Amino acid sequence: MTQADGNSQDERRVSTGLTGLDDLLDSLRIGDNVVWRISDLDDYRRFVTPFIESAASAGRRIIYLRFGQHPPLVSAGQANIHIESIDALGGFEAFTGRVWRLIEEHGRGAFYVCDCLSDLLNAWATDAMVGNFFRVVCPFLYELETVAWFALYPDRHSRTTLDRIRQTTQVMVDVHRLGEDVQIQPIKAWRRQSPTMFLPHREQNGHFIPVTDSSDATRLQAGLELAQLNRQPLLDYWDRLFLQVAHALEADDQEQTTDVLNRVLNVLISRDPRMLDLAKRYLSLEDLLAIRTRMIGSGYIGGKATGMLIARSILLANQPDIWQENLEPHDSSYLGSDAYYAFLVHNGLWPAIMRQRSASGYLPEAKNLRERLLAGQFPPEIRVELERLLDHYGQYPILVRSSSLQEDGFGNAFAGKYDSVFLVNQGAPEVRLSALEDAIRQVYASTMSEDALVYRKQRGLDQREEPMALLIQRVNGRFHGRYYLPDAAGVGVSRNTFAWDSNMDPAAGMVRLVMGLGTRAVDRIEGDHACVMALDYPSRQPFRNQDETYRFSQHLLDTLDLREGKLATHPLSNLAQEAASLPLSHLGEIDRTASRRAHELSLPGPVWRLTFQPLVRKSQFIGRLSNLLKTLEAGYQHPVDVEFTLHLNSEGEPTFNLVQCRPLATIGETKAAALPSEIPDQQLLFRTRGHFMGGNINLSIQRVIRVDATVYSRLNLSQRYEVAHLVGEQIRQSDDKTMLIGPGRWGTSSPELGVPVRFADIAGASVLVEVAEMDGEMVPDLSYGSHFFQDLVETEIAYVALFPNGRNCIYQPDRLPGTITHSTQFSPEQAIQAFDLRTKPLQLTGDVVNQDLVCYFQN
Repeated sequence: MTQADGNSQDERRVSTGLTGLDDLLDSLRIGDNVVWRISDLDDYRRFVTPFIESAASAGRRIIYLRFGQHPPLVSAGQANIHIESIDALGGFEAFTGRVWRLIEEHGRGAFYVCDCLSDLLNAWATDAMVGNFFRVVCPFLYELETVAWFALYPDRHSRTTLDRIRQTTQVMVDVHRLGEDVQIQPIKAWRRQSPTMFLPHREQNGHFIPVTDSSDATRLQAGLELAQLNRQPLLDYWDRLFLQVAHALEADDQEQTTDVLNRVLNVLISRDPRMLDLAKRYLSLEDLLAIRTRMIGSGYIGGKATGMLIARSILLANQPDIWQENLEPHDSSYLGSDAYYAFLVHNGLWPAIMRQRSASGYLPEAKNLRERLLAGQFPPEIRVELERLLDHYGQYPILVRSSSLQEDGFGNAFAGKYDSVFLVNQGAPEVRLSALEDAIRQVYASTMSEDALVYRKQRGLDQREEPMALLIQRVNGRFHGRYYLPDAAGVGVSRNTFAWDSNMDPAAGMVRLVMGLGTRAVDRIEGDHACVMALDYPSRQPFRNQDETYRFSQHLLDTLDLREGKLATHPLSNLAQEAASLPLSHLGEIDRTASRRAHELSLPGPVWRLTFQPLVRKSQFIGRLSNLLKTLEAGYQHPVDVEFTLHLNSEGEPTFNLVQCRPLATIGETKAAALPSEIPDQQLLFRTRGHFMGGNINLSIQRVIRVDATVYSRLNLSQRYEVAHLVGEQIRQSDDKTMLIGPGRWGTSSPELGVPVRFADIAGASVLVEVAEMDGEMVPDLSYGSHFFQDLVETEIAYVALFPNGRNCIYQPDRLPGTITHSTQFSPEQAIQAFDLRTKPLQLTGDVVNQDLVCYFQN
């Protein structure tokens, strides 16, 4: 070795503060993470103190990470020591993110002393996340050429976690204590060794002497094992917690039951005080054990799973006579939120997560992170459990649903923001496993979608912990040859704020119903229609005659097509011929005029129309759904929004499979503003009876952005997408109260049906107006109960649909000052007209009781 090499090696050596320990370990090195496995914290303190004193005397910057419940290892005021207090109760991501930022701030060369890692178990209740925390910070500390000390109690951790920490750290030392006999034994010292380094050692006069007599070492080990006979085996803290649940049930002790119930709810169900209050009232220890038996990993089951389980318990607790027989058992499994973090750590994604969480990287870093999530691999222990899950479901189709921590909570529905994926679940086991893994990756990656990130930002949730759990369910339905689908599905809301008739009671609720998969009930349907019913007047439709009723009924069904291996949309007419077992007689009516015409043209018949009137008239569907919504609203003490599927018996009587329940986002029911008795025609922009949503509306509009249907109709596909982009830019230019007016449907994915903006682009608007224009080619879709509706309500955007050719609508766009009525240029820029009305604002006033809405220029 040359002198230069020797100097270089010496510069990287660091003293432990004890000469004897330096001799034993051949000193520490820059970059070392040192883990002490102890049974008594004083043994860690004994070694920490000289290390700190030595580092301080060498002028090193020392950061003490204080997060434990034990007495502090370092007192305030010591030279060169900076104490950083961190709250672990905020969760794994918040804690790990905070430590990461501190390491970034203190930079290269800092030295760290950490509290006992085992204390994190009291905050996180899961051993695996302690290991994941270490796997995140240890390589970062090494990269920044620090020296960091940690301690843990090995008997509180699983073998898996201990092994992962051992694999990651550079130095690991065991401290064995049996009474006054204390020995230390290096377990790992990366890139250094000696003939006796890894033997037990006793301290004598400042030196650590190896125990070379194997009999002596064996006696100590035997004594340690005897002292630990009554301790639990090396189980994850999570498993020990649920053993306590089982013991509490056996003991039948109310105080013990309450204590363990509260502890489990806080780490399994939610952090939201209102959701926790519901869970305390309606979930029992037996319920929590049932969740555990169907769960992969640890952590939260997420808001969607929590809402579904609480809702079912509310129904069974409050109306057992009805719902014991009429509520289908659910077949759900849960992938805990900790599995999401384990996936990130396993794939080395934490540095990317930290970049994305920064103010400058929030949106720019998301695309790359999304791609890496889609390419990630699962930890082996998760993959094995996924195989077992598929064994349970056999070859029934399954649905992989997002269930993030904040999802479906009070005020934060996240409706449609994260993906859910249907799987036909066919083929060889390895094929089905690959498809399931792809589906989970897709849901994980959807956390980085722009819509989801903007939604979080708008609600101040962008820096809140939002891990993704998954709810995996057997799809409720039947096989009809190559097709699999439920008999019917729907969205129900306990408050109907879009009543189209003054006699309708908003408190009666509303349902949006489809045949087949519920995707057509929760999403805006392009070119088709769901059946919308007010539950107090289920046969009263907002159509003028039977022809309109048939025209605006459902013509397409979403199914799981086993031959194509995916979710597919098929015309009702085709399915009626291919799947004779479909329960059409319980859901629809024969269109006799169309059937005669089909017969004359030698086309197959009869022609069915999905009006759902047989379900209304001949079954207890309406009564049961009304009871379901009222019972859940009373339990939640808040209006609710539910998703369900129906299973019909041979007589057409339905049982319900409740798949989702969440608090219904509602725009405040303000007092009705007085509508002017007379408005001069030149001041009136529009007036409509019905067809608006947003409760009693009283808004002063300072800006209007209007898409001209005449110009828009002349644009090609790419130009129409450019219009959508320009509208988003216009919205973001000002905070003035803005009304958007456009042809057909805002937010459609089909530009021939409207303007294909993303919701993130129009979230800054105050009012959204859809106009039936272009000779009926573009028709508004109110889509009450859909994800789009949820977005409008949560963002408090009022909605208006105008049908200028209808008898209850007046629309005069030429009243807008400077309106171009006969454009000769047809470009995206020409299609958009913006009107600054700050000096002469529009007044929008709506009376929800009388279903009257008027928009006019103020005097």
